[in-house]
Amino acid sequence: MKVKTIGKEIEVTDAINDYVERKLGRVDKYFEEAQAEVTLKVQKNEQTAEIYVTANGEKYRAVTEDKDLYAAIDKDIDILEGQIRKTKTKKEKMMREASIKALEVEKDEPEIVNEIVKTSYYEIKPISPEDAVLELQEKPTHTFLTFINVETGKVNVIHKLKDGKNFGLIEPEA
Repeated sequence: MKVKTIGKEIEVTDAINDYVERKLGRVDKYFEEAQAEVTLKVQKNEQTAEIYVTANGEKYRAVTEDKDLYAAIDKDIDILEGQIRKTKTKKEKMMREASIKALEVEKDEPEIVNEIVKTSYYEIKPISPEDAVLELQEKPTHTFLTFINVETGKVNVIHKLKDGKNFGLIEPEA
């Protein structure tokens, strides 16, 4: 873990720095790579420790005041550890629920093969193939249109070709 310790109105000694790094080890065990910024302040009789930890795109922050600087650091570490555990528990619960829901969907719906699973009803009207092309162009989500050819009186299908520019006409023989 990368630790940056800043002192305001206080000199950050090696002892304080070592203590902060040792205590942040409790937080570091939750992440592969993390960064911490520690700001220590002294105002009258109060010692303030403010710790920001950034890891895995998450940010955690704790600020504590105490008469003893080391006690303030300890409280911050406890707060941060609680925040991290809470976040990890939420993520694990979400992942577990998502996988359980996926399993339930798979169990509830057996795989259907070679069966008609949906039936659509539509009006079939007599029009010319040219009018069928115009009507199909008006419906960009549709790929085909069934109609009665006014010239032959038979059922035809007009469909969009894969090139997206042209159309195909399917009509019965005889």
